[in-house]
Amino acid sequence: MSQASPLAELLAAAARPMVDARAMPPSVYTSTDFLDLELSEIFGKEWVCVGHASGLPNVGDYLTFDLAGQPIVVIRDREQGIRAFSNVCLHRMSTLVEGTGNKRVLVCPYHAWTYGLDGQLRGAPFMAETTGFCKENYKLPAIRCEEWKGWIYVTLDNDRPSLASGLGELDAMIAPYEVENYQECFRETHVWDTNWKVLAENFMESYHLPVCHADTVGGHSKLEEMDCPPGLKAFNYHWITKEASLPMGNAHPDNTRLTGHWRKTTALITLYPSHLITLTPGYFWYLSLHPKGPGQVAITFGGGLSPEFMADPKAGEFVATLKTLLDEVNLEDRGCTEKVYRGLSADKAVPGHLSYLERPIYDFMQYIAERTAGFERSFAQAAE
Repeated sequence: MSQASPLAELLAAAARPMVDARAMPPSVYTSTDFLDLELSEIFGKEWVCVGHASGLPNVGDYLTFDLAGQPIVVIRDREQGIRAFSNVCLHRMSTLVEGTGNKRVLVCPYHAWTYGLDGQLRGAPFMAETTGFCKENYKLPAIRCEEWKGWIYVTLDNDRPSLASGLGELDAMIAPYEVENYQECFRETHVWDTNWKVLAENFMESYHLPVCHADTVGGHSKLEEMDCPPGLKAFNYHWITKEASLPMGNAHPDNTRLTGHWRKTTALITLYPSHLITLTPGYFWYLSLHPKGPGQVAITFGGGLSPEFMADPKAGEFVATLKTLLDEVNLEDRGCTEKVYRGLSADKAVPGHLSYLERPIYDFMQYIAERTAGFERSFAQAAE
């Protein structure tokens, strides 16, 4: 399929008003050319979440992430800062480390070139007779890295404005939670057989909850009470105020920070392009997505508790309960989103109208159209 066809179809869909909006055309999910455009214009330039800072508590703790073809290692250095580097040896270009763990130094598994936690080459066996070699000249290229509310973000674009500079409105919206004090309790990686946008859209709308999640959280979802306001430049969001399905879904009795409706309000936030957050008074969970191809998505999945629930004697029980529920929810979402990708790959697939409860999907479509095809977005003022 040509690149022009998905772009033209996407622009036509993005230009429709919300009252007559339709889902994105199948071509933007299935086209390899369109995915290449997303990798260069979105994932190669935007800030992308790779994990949570509380998941790297000790010197030498690290995680790895592949961003638009660039392997990255994020590590807690000896000064307790968090740094990101190219995860590629400067000798014969092997990747250095995999997954997560703790390292005193980074040792290449190919020829044992060894780098400090500052990225500087510390040792290179059998190089003394190479007269042009000077280990002081070798340092792993730094990758821009920032923290926001406890999450770690990286970007490959050296000229990108700081992450925080675009999130002031969101900071104000979620300030009562003080989410920067929440603690990550688990982080995993998965690969599902669906397009990354299908999974992103699934997360950012609650219209599917009563059906897809009938056996888990669906019964606690009152669609008529959900608020889905227009999104803003860097994110979209919606709110759910409810009695939680988990004890830590509402505020802990020791939580004196949250009052009134905030004690029962859940925020569902999508930070573009692919950081998806459910934030409640007692816990959070998140996904960070990266395409592995049109029909596969790499997923970073993590979650944890608010300080009051972490301090509770039953904290371990709360974590286990949360993880069990989320594993069940993810299993349901995997089934639904993989069915969507199989369906939209069919020759006769036709996108239908969106519900008002899918407002975040409409905003996401316009974001994708802006980044890939130059669509001009407009924004409503943030809700109080």
